[in-house]
Amino acid sequence: MPVTILGIESSCDDTSAAVVRDGYLLSNLIANQNIHRKYGGVVPELASRAHQANIVPVVDQALREAGITVTDIDAVAFTRGPGLLGSLLVGVSFAKGLSLSASIPVIEVNHLQAHILVHFIKDISREGSYPEFPFLCLLVSGGHTQLVIVRDYLKMELIGQTIDDAAGEAFDKCAKIMGLPYPGGPVIDKLAKDGRSNAFRFSKPVMQGLDFSFSGLKTNFLYFIRERLLTDPGFIENNKSDLAASLQETIVSILTEKLVKAVSVTGIKRVAVAGGVSANSGLRAKLEQAANLGNWEIFIPEFRFTTDNAAMIAITGFYKYIRSEFTALDAVPVARYGI
Repeated sequence: MPVTILGIESSCDDTSAAVVRDGYLLSNLIANQNIHRKYGGVVPELASRAHQANIVPVVDQALREAGITVTDIDAVAFTRGPGLLGSLLVGVSFAKGLSLSASIPVIEVNHLQAHILVHFIKDISREGSYPEFPFLCLLVSGGHTQLVIVRDYLKMELIGQTIDDAAGEAFDKCAKIMGLPYPGGPVIDKLAKDGRSNAFRFSKPVMQGLDFSFSGLKTNFLYFIRERLLTDPGFIENNKSDLAASLQETIVSILTEKLVKAVSVTGIKRVAVAGGVSANSGLRAKLEQAANLGNWEIFIPEFRFTTDNAAMIAITGFYKYIRSEFTALDAVPVARYGI
């Protein structure tokens, strides 16, 4: 019998629902919250209210596009954490309610593990290649920067992480310093295409082992901009593309250098990237270059699977379902949830 999983994602500011059947994606709907743009970042209270308004229509549309009804669902998977508690609570509560009304089990999903498992989503419109175990994954997003050894679908080992800010946060905060709109990462990426990556030099932290740090870079960028503006009020506007390209080159280099070191330390040459920052064109190009030089097998997700989405929740739920890893109805959301 086929296994059909409904996935619910509500960890931050995107409300998403998806349907996966036997590993194949049938639908994946996302409702964005543009209201946060004018605040320069996600406002938790506004996010949770928007999730409440979006969750029912998004799930309904996901079921319609998949060509199924609630009675066809074998289980509902939901993001338990990490994330904003108010936002998570909406998804968790909806999943529990659906479980009770439809008499189907619920499956909690670790948002970070789900980002990695996007590499195993199947699509009837294409047949791609999937990484064999074990493989290394560079997980980079607005809230997390981690190096993970993936030994099985649900068995992962953290070998490196940021000790302060995440790479995505560094992109967004530096973009805000430049007066760019939120989210800043994609704007930086777009501007960088027309800039010189060696126009300016920014500091790279000296970190032992496989850990990362981006706080010093962010501070260095702030002081650099402040100093230049004292003598040239139009400095940012006149050098916007070069600033973006130089910043992106610095962040991407930090990430790539640590990944190269991780490959050397572990001896694993199957490498994947996941998370919102994996959409960055500079990072993708740098990783492909490193893969060619190091003779790696590289796996880069489709753009639609880089940001938060319910397809990754549903595919993780699918693998937990076939192992009978169900969740009790007294489960509560958690803001911090490590791999």
